[in-house]
Amino acid sequence: MEKTQSIEDFYKTKLNWVPDNIRKEIGHFNVFRLDDFVGSHAKPVPYSRKDYYKISLIIGKNKIYYADKEIEIKKQALLFANPQIPYNWESLDDEQSGFFCVFTPSFFHHFGNLRNYEVFQPNGTPIFELSDEQTEKIKHIYLSMFEEIDSDYIHKYDALRNLVFEILHQTLKMQPAKKIEKQEINASHRIAILFLELLERQFPIEDARQRVHFRSASDFAGQLAVHVNHLSRAVKETTHKTPTQIIAERLLQEAKVLLIQTDWNVSEIAFALGFTEVTHFNNFFKKHLAINPTQFRNVRIS
Repeated sequence: MEKTQSIEDFYKTKLNWVPDNIRKEIGHFNVFRLDDFVGSHAKPVPYSRKDYYKISLIIGKNKIYYADKEIEIKKQALLFANPQIPYNWESLDDEQSGFFCVFTPSFFHHFGNLRNYEVFQPNGTPIFELSDEQTEKIKHIYLSMFEEIDSDYIHKYDALRNLVFEILHQTLKMQPAKKIEKQEINASHRIAILFLELLERQFPIEDARQRVHFRSASDFAGQLAVHVNHLSRAVKETTHKTPTQIIAERLLQEAKVLLIQTDWNVSEIAFALGFTEVTHFNNFFKKHLAINPTQFRNVRIS
């Protein structure tokens, strides 16, 4: 399988150099014009996970391969990529432009949790098609990033964080408003958040010897030192889904990624996902998708 692309790999592959400050305590941030990375001489982007975040304004017809999804961009869109999910994209015409910024998880350490935002969650919406007016607003934010990063302002990285948040909030405001009930941050909510974080820590799976150990609501309840019924109520109250549903959705998403991205056999994938028997994995997969893992792989790769 394609190994996770590090931020150093990105610079070596695309620019043939690596910044001196790339792994400093402050974290790393940079912004680029997409125009410099597209065209006939552009190097292909591997379908793989990256160890950094990337927010791209893509102007032009493209097809995005994100996790197990294929999404076509007809004119212009924002793509929010995170270290958990593999992706790449394919240009569908020669007219391509835009901007993107890259930053390491540590860049936002103590400045907020990006994983709380839907766009960076495994089952969230990572791609937002934009109108011409919306595109102009996002363009101005990127141009402000260029101005800020080239400045001598002592707090410029704080300003750049604010600009990233501005893109996030502008994007989320573009979507139809959802009715959200006011919810206090209480003990149940905290338990649900801890459950989701503990689940996500088991992913991504990048080695066939890696194994998911917590696969049931009782597994997570034991780790969090709460009764399984308490966990179930807390998760249902916060997410409107049961722990079992959320665990199954996450296992299924990782299964589809591994079937597409790796050459591991079905038994290896089943073992990595914590299934004791490959037949159990086959039954689980077929229950949710109505085809077995081998059929899914053959359809998606052919």
